[in-house]
Amino acid sequence: MECNVGIAMPTRSLERWINDGEGLQALLEADGCTVDLQYADNKADQQISQLQNMITNGATILVIASIDSTTLGPVLQEAADAGVIVIAYDRLIMDSPNVDYYATFDNYGVGTLQGQFIESELGLASGAGPFNFEPFVGSPDDNNARLFFAGAWDILLPYVESGQLVCQSGLCPTSNDGWAAIGILGWGSDDAQAEMENRLSSWYTTEKVDVVLSPNDSLAQGIAAALTGAGYVPGVDYPILTGQDGDKASVINILAGTQSMTVWKDTRELGKRVHAMIQSIIAGTPVETNSTDYNNNIKVVPTFLIIPEVVTADTVVTKLIDSGFLQPADVGL
Repeated sequence: MECNVGIAMPTRSLERWINDGEGLQALLEADGCTVDLQYADNKADQQISQLQNMITNGATILVIASIDSTTLGPVLQEAADAGVIVIAYDRLIMDSPNVDYYATFDNYGVGTLQGQFIESELGLASGAGPFNFEPFVGSPDDNNARLFFAGAWDILLPYVESGQLVCQSGLCPTSNDGWAAIGILGWGSDDAQAEMENRLSSWYTTEKVDVVLSPNDSLAQGIAAALTGAGYVPGVDYPILTGQDGDKASVINILAGTQSMTVWKDTRELGKRVHAMIQSIIAGTPVETNSTDYNNNIKVVPTFLIIPEVVTADTVVTKLIDSGFLQPADVGL
């Protein structure tokens, strides 16, 4: 099979997608592959048009980090009719039989790590509390947002039910199924900031918020800006604030004390895994997978999961800098 790969990434507005796309492109071009890398400005229609053009231009493999995981069915049928292999990248593509492989991190595990961090930092398992708590959820059109939330909520909901975590806003879902109602469409930092400002001005004029569950760094950056604007300063009374991705801006915030942690997903490893999948496809050899847990409502998609890990201020250097993921100058070190 000819190695002609279309890579469809959601947006350039988040640092991680730039790194993901360009990193995979470099690996494939080093193999002599033809690569068409496109970003869609978080617009589902634009991504569909880009994928149609890739198919028309002879792509044999599509790597797709979907914007709306439920709207790609027709274009994936076009891909299947043309014999194109489809790899879902980090975000599972839903409701289509034409998804051949999925490569991602353990996204439920990401949420679990965030929930466990909050549980440990607050001493919830020992009965500590009550603490004022506000949860945030990612974009409702991203299946990963559901998984992040479920992983965290399976840890935290019992503490909400016991009264150890108190949602002054009333925006704590009563089950995992309520996640989309409080989602931030498009994972926008500005939208998360506006939402946090609204919660602070509505429910925290006399109370202090103690902990905020943020599923990723882009939301955490907006939440941190809202907290700073409301007069919260780093120190023992600053709220616990979670995140994910290891974005430079959030690592700077972690070092400054305005974000507590990030769940680091070494996206270089994800790129290497997809690169290995493509090499196997081109060679006609079996593609390595390690999970059969991901059902897109039509089929179980053969999946390779990569395990993420927690980074705090104490481990920024040993995990992010020493590994070469970030340079010291990137984060003011």
